Amino acid sequence: MGVGMQIVYFGFAGAARLEAEAGIQLIRLERFAARLSSCHVAIESYRREAGQACYDVRLDLIARDGRFVPLPNVTGSDPIEALRRAFDGAEQWLCAGGLGLPADRDETINLPDR
Repeated sequence: MGVGMQIVYFGFAGAARLEAEAGIQLIRLERFAARLSSCHVAIESYRREAGQACYDVRLDLIARDGRFVPLPNVTGSDPIEALRRAFDGAEQWLCAGGLGLPADRDETINLPDR
């Protein structure tokens, strides 16, 4: 009973390396599979005013009881780094007791900037 994942891309066709990285990052959430059913990952490409490519990564969690939990967006010029930071935020939120799980670490949680 693992955690499922759906990935969608907006503004570009996606890339095998992004799919592979998302799969690697998903492994980090497997320990929460008792409460976490799946996650939705949306990666959007857009151009800033200066023409520089930018990526916005959104990660939504779906609990086993059906709750839908959107997490803060992560934006950056490197889609792999933005994806990692989005999963960092999800893992930190879950460790802090998100979805009713007991916190397994006594630390301050700082989610990535939007």
